[in-house]
Amino acid sequence: LSEDEILALLGDDTIGLLAGIEPLTKKVLNSAHGLKVIARCGAGLDSVDLDAARQNDILVSNTPEAPAQAVSELTMGLILSVLRQIGSTHRLIQDGQWPRTQGNLLAAQTVGIIGLGHIGRRVAALCLAFGAKVIAHDPYLQQAHPDISLLQFEQLIKTANVISLHIPYSQNTHHLISADTISLMKPGTILINAARGGLIDENALIEALKSGHIAGAALDVFEQEPYQGPLLNYNNVVMTSHIGSLAKESRQRMELEAAENL
Repeated sequence: LSEDEILALLGDDTIGLLAGIEPLTKKVLNSAHGLKVIARCGAGLDSVDLDAARQNDILVSNTPEAPAQAVSELTMGLILSVLRQIGSTHRLIQDGQWPRTQGNLLAAQTVGIIGLGHIGRRVAALCLAFGAKVIAHDPYLQQAHPDISLLQFEQLIKTANVISLHIPYSQNTHHLISADTISLMKPGTILINAARGGLIDENALIEALKSGHIAGAALDVFEQEPYQGPLLNYNNVVMTSHIGSLAKESRQRMELEAAENL
Protein backbone atom coordinates (compact mmCIF):
# COMPACT_ATOMS: atom_id res chain seq x y z
CA LEU A 1 0.00 0.00 0.00
CA SER A 2 1.11 3.56 -0.68
CA GLU A 3 1.03 6.27 1.97
CA ASP A 4 -2.27 7.62 0.60
CA GLU A 5 -3.81 4.15 0.49
CA ILE A 6 -2.95 3.32 4.11
CA LEU A 7 -4.21 6.77 5.18
CA ALA A 8 -7.55 6.07 3.53
CA LEU A 9 -7.72 2.57 4.98
CA LEU A 10 -7.06 3.66 8.56
CA GLY A 11 -9.38 6.67 8.52
CA ASP A 12 -10.25 8.16 11.92
CA ASP A 13 -11.71 5.14 13.66
CA THR A 14 -9.34 2.20 13.15
CA ILE A 15 -8.00 1.03 16.52
CA GLY A 16 -5.68 -1.85 15.49
CA LEU A 17 -3.63 -2.53 12.36
CA LEU A 18 -2.12 -5.82 11.22
CA ALA A 19 0.72 -4.25 9.25
CA GLY A 20 2.79 -5.37 6.29
CA ILE A 21 5.43 -3.16 4.65
CA GLU A 22 3.21 -0.13 3.99
CA PRO A 23 4.81 3.22 4.95
CA LEU A 24 3.55 4.06 8.44
CA THR A 25 5.04 7.54 8.38
CA LYS A 26 4.62 10.47 10.75
CA LYS A 27 1.95 11.85 8.41
CA VAL A 28 0.02 8.57 8.54
CA LEU A 29 0.29 8.08 12.30
CA ASN A 30 -0.62 11.70 13.09
CA SER A 31 -3.71 11.37 10.90
CA ALA A 32 -4.94 8.01 12.23
CA HIS A 33 -6.58 9.47 15.35
CA GLY A 34 -8.12 6.21 16.57
CA LEU A 35 -5.07 3.99 16.12
CA LYS A 36 -3.76 2.37 19.31
CA VAL A 37 -1.87 -0.75 18.16
CA ILE A 38 0.30 -1.72 15.16
CA ALA A 39 1.12 -5.45 14.93
CA ARG A 40 3.73 -5.85 12.18
CA CYS A 41 3.81 -9.14 10.34
CA GLY A 42 7.57 -9.55 9.96
CA ALA A 43 10.87 -8.80 11.64
CA GLY A 44 11.78 -5.27 10.52
CA LEU A 45 10.33 -2.05 11.90
CA ASP A 46 11.90 0.39 9.43
CA SER A 47 8.52 0.95 7.71
CA VAL A 48 7.14 2.40 10.98
CA ASP A 49 8.07 5.86 12.28
CA LEU A 50 8.66 4.70 15.85
CA ASP A 51 9.10 8.24 17.20
CA ALA A 52 5.72 9.25 15.78
CA ALA A 53 4.19 6.07 17.21
CA ARG A 54 5.50 6.95 20.68
CA GLN A 55 4.26 10.53 20.40
CA ASN A 56 0.79 9.23 19.51
CA ASP A 57 0.80 6.51 22.22
CA ILE A 58 0.60 3.74 19.60
CA LEU A 59 2.00 0.36 20.67
CA VAL A 60 4.12 -1.37 18.00
CA SER A 61 4.99 -5.07 17.88
CA ASN A 62 6.64 -7.38 15.34
CA THR A 63 7.31 -11.10 14.81
CA PRO A 64 11.11 -11.45 14.70
CA GLU A 65 11.29 -15.18 15.30
CA ALA A 66 8.62 -16.34 12.84
CA PRO A 67 10.37 -15.47 9.51
CA ALA A 68 13.89 -16.36 10.70
CA GLN A 69 14.01 -19.89 9.32
CA ALA A 70 12.61 -18.84 5.95
CA VAL A 71 15.08 -15.98 5.52
CA SER A 72 18.04 -18.06 6.67
CA GLU A 73 17.19 -20.88 4.24
CA LEU A 74 16.82 -18.39 1.36
CA THR A 75 20.19 -16.90 2.35
CA MET A 76 21.79 -20.32 2.04
CA GLY A 77 20.19 -20.74 -1.37
CA LEU A 78 21.60 -17.38 -2.45
CA ILE A 79 25.10 -18.22 -1.20
CA LEU A 80 25.14 -21.59 -2.95
CA SER A 81 23.65 -20.14 -6.12
CA VAL A 82 26.48 -17.60 -6.44
CA LEU A 83 29.25 -20.01 -5.43
CA ARG A 84 28.14 -22.70 -7.88
CA GLN A 85 26.87 -20.23 -10.54
CA ILE A 86 23.52 -21.98 -10.68
CA GLY A 87 21.56 -19.09 -12.22
CA SER A 88 24.02 -18.32 -15.02
CA THR A 89 24.46 -22.03 -15.83
CA HIS A 90 20.68 -22.44 -16.01
CA ARG A 91 20.44 -19.53 -18.47
CA LEU A 92 23.19 -20.98 -20.69
CA ILE A 93 21.41 -24.35 -20.84
CA GLN A 94 18.22 -22.54 -21.82
CA ASP A 95 20.24 -20.96 -24.64
CA GLY A 96 21.18 -24.41 -25.93
CA GLN A 97 24.65 -24.63 -24.38
CA TRP A 98 26.05 -27.29 -22.05
CA PRO A 99 28.58 -25.42 -19.90
CA ARG A 100 31.00 -27.24 -17.62
CA THR A 101 30.83 -24.50 -15.00
CA GLN A 102 33.43 -24.64 -12.25
CA GLY A 103 32.31 -22.98 -9.04
CA ASN A 104 33.56 -22.93 -5.46
CA LEU A 105 32.83 -24.95 -2.33
CA LEU A 106 31.04 -23.34 0.58
CA ALA A 107 33.16 -25.60 2.80
CA ALA A 108 36.27 -23.78 1.55
CA GLN A 109 34.99 -20.29 2.41
CA THR A 110 35.25 -17.98 5.40
CA VAL A 111 31.72 -16.64 5.81
CA GLY A 112 31.37 -13.28 7.55
CA ILE A 113 27.96 -12.68 9.09
CA ILE A 114 27.08 -9.12 10.05
CA GLY A 115 24.37 -9.34 12.71
CA LEU A 116 23.87 -12.44 14.87
CA GLY A 117 20.20 -12.02 15.64
CA HIS A 118 17.39 -14.48 14.97
CA ILE A 119 18.38 -14.89 11.31
CA GLY A 120 22.15 -14.45 11.50
CA ARG A 121 22.48 -17.18 14.12
CA ARG A 122 20.62 -19.64 11.89
CA VAL A 123 22.71 -18.76 8.84
CA ALA A 124 25.86 -19.26 10.93
CA ALA A 125 24.69 -22.71 12.07
CA LEU A 126 23.85 -23.75 8.51
CA CYS A 127 27.23 -22.55 7.19
CA LEU A 128 29.00 -24.47 9.96
CA ALA A 129 27.03 -27.57 8.96
CA PHE A 130 28.46 -27.19 5.43
CA GLY A 131 31.98 -27.08 6.89
CA ALA A 132 32.63 -23.38 6.31
CA LYS A 133 34.59 -21.23 8.73
CA VAL A 134 32.25 -18.62 10.25
CA ILE A 135 33.19 -15.21 11.62
CA ALA A 136 30.71 -12.58 12.76
CA HIS A 137 30.28 -8.98 13.82
CA ASP A 138 27.58 -7.92 16.25
CA PRO A 139 28.19 -4.94 18.55
CA TYR A 140 25.50 -6.16 20.95
CA LEU A 141 27.15 -9.51 21.67
CA GLN A 142 30.07 -10.27 23.95
CA GLN A 143 30.29 -13.94 23.02
CA ALA A 144 28.76 -16.27 20.44
CA HIS A 145 28.85 -19.96 19.54
CA PRO A 146 32.29 -21.46 20.35
CA ASP A 147 32.85 -22.17 16.63
CA ILE A 148 32.16 -18.54 15.63
CA SER A 149 34.80 -15.84 16.04
CA LEU A 150 33.43 -12.38 16.88
CA LEU A 151 35.42 -9.65 15.09
CA GLN A 152 35.29 -5.90 14.72
CA PHE A 153 33.46 -4.77 11.57
CA GLU A 154 36.55 -3.69 9.64
CA GLN A 155 38.41 -6.87 10.53
CA LEU A 156 35.51 -9.01 9.31
CA ILE A 157 35.26 -7.07 6.04
CA LYS A 158 38.97 -7.66 5.39
CA THR A 159 38.86 -11.37 6.29
CA ALA A 160 35.69 -12.95 4.86
CA ASN A 161 35.29 -14.47 1.38
CA VAL A 162 31.49 -14.39 1.65
CA ILE A 163 29.76 -11.54 3.52
CA SER A 164 26.09 -11.86 4.49
CA LEU A 165 24.07 -8.99 6.00
CA HIS A 166 21.53 -9.65 8.76
CA ILE A 167 20.99 -6.31 10.48
CA PRO A 168 18.13 -3.79 10.56
CA TYR A 169 18.14 -0.71 8.36
CA SER A 170 18.47 2.69 10.03
CA GLN A 171 20.19 6.02 9.45
CA ASN A 172 23.25 4.53 11.15
CA THR A 173 23.39 1.54 8.79
CA HIS A 174 22.46 3.40 5.56
CA HIS A 175 25.01 2.33 2.89
CA LEU A 176 26.99 0.36 5.45
CA ILE A 177 28.45 -1.35 2.40
CA SER A 178 29.89 1.61 0.51
CA ALA A 179 32.76 2.14 -1.93
CA ASP A 180 35.10 2.60 1.03
CA THR A 181 33.88 -0.59 2.70
CA ILE A 182 34.15 -2.58 -0.52
CA SER A 183 37.72 -1.38 -1.04
CA LEU A 184 38.69 -3.15 2.21
CA MET A 185 37.26 -6.49 1.05
CA LYS A 186 39.38 -9.24 -0.44
CA PRO A 187 39.39 -9.35 -4.25
CA GLY A 188 36.80 -11.93 -5.27
CA THR A 189 34.51 -11.45 -2.27
CA ILE A 190 30.87 -12.48 -2.59
CA LEU A 191 28.20 -10.22 -1.07
CA ILE A 192 24.78 -11.44 0.13
CA ASN A 193 21.89 -9.25 1.25
CA ALA A 194 18.58 -10.70 2.40
CA ALA A 195 18.09 -7.97 5.04
CA ARG A 196 17.29 -4.47 3.75
CA GLY A 197 18.17 -2.75 0.47
CA GLY A 198 19.49 0.50 1.92
CA LEU A 199 22.38 -1.33 3.60
CA ILE A 200 24.26 -1.44 0.28
CA ASP A 201 25.26 1.45 -1.98
CA GLU A 202 24.13 -0.18 -5.22
CA ASN A 203 26.21 2.16 -7.39
CA ALA A 204 29.35 1.21 -5.46
CA LEU A 205 28.43 -2.47 -5.84
CA ILE A 206 28.05 -2.05 -9.61
CA GLU A 207 31.50 -0.44 -9.88
CA ALA A 208 33.03 -3.29 -7.85
CA LEU A 209 31.33 -5.87 -10.07
CA LYS A 210 32.62 -4.08 -13.18
CA SER A 211 36.18 -4.12 -11.87
CA GLY A 212 35.91 -7.72 -10.67
CA HIS A 213 36.77 -6.77 -7.08
CA ILE A 214 33.41 -8.29 -6.09
CA ALA A 215 33.14 -11.71 -7.72
CA GLY A 216 29.38 -11.96 -7.32
CA ALA A 217 26.40 -10.86 -5.30
CA ALA A 218 22.99 -12.19 -4.34
CA LEU A 219 20.28 -9.74 -3.37
CA ASP A 220 16.73 -10.28 -2.13
CA VAL A 221 16.26 -6.60 -1.26
CA PHE A 222 16.86 -3.30 -3.04
CA GLU A 223 16.72 0.42 -2.33
CA GLN A 224 13.85 0.79 -4.80
CA GLU A 225 11.42 -2.11 -5.21
CA PRO A 226 10.37 -3.45 -7.67
CA TYR A 227 13.98 -3.23 -8.88
CA GLN A 228 14.58 -2.22 -12.51
CA GLY A 229 18.20 -1.02 -12.38
CA PRO A 230 21.54 -1.90 -14.00
CA LEU A 231 22.24 -4.90 -11.74
CA LEU A 232 19.86 -6.78 -14.04
CA ASN A 233 22.65 -6.84 -16.63
CA TYR A 234 25.16 -8.84 -14.54
CA ASN A 235 25.28 -12.62 -14.88
CA ASN A 236 27.17 -12.92 -11.59
CA VAL A 237 24.31 -11.30 -9.64
CA VAL A 238 21.46 -13.45 -8.35
CA MET A 239 18.27 -11.54 -7.57
CA THR A 240 15.05 -12.49 -5.85
CA SER A 241 12.04 -10.23 -5.29
CA HIS A 242 12.04 -9.64 -1.49
CA ILE A 243 10.79 -13.18 -0.86
CA GLY A 244 12.87 -13.90 2.25
CA SER A 245 9.90 -14.59 4.53
CA LEU A 246 7.66 -16.01 1.81
CA ALA A 247 7.73 -19.65 2.78
CA LYS A 248 4.24 -21.00 3.38
CA GLU A 249 4.97 -22.36 6.85
CA SER A 250 6.77 -19.23 8.06
CA ARG A 251 4.18 -16.90 6.60
CA GLN A 252 1.39 -18.68 8.45
CA ARG A 253 3.32 -18.47 11.71
CA MET A 254 4.04 -14.76 11.18
CA GLU A 255 0.39 -13.94 10.60
CA LEU A 256 -0.77 -15.92 13.63
CA GLU A 257 1.86 -14.30 15.85
CA ALA A 258 0.96 -10.82 14.60
CA ALA A 259 -2.71 -11.50 15.35
CA GLU A 260 -1.80 -12.76 18.84
CA ASN A 261 0.30 -9.63 19.43
CA LEU A 262 -2.60 -7.46 18.37
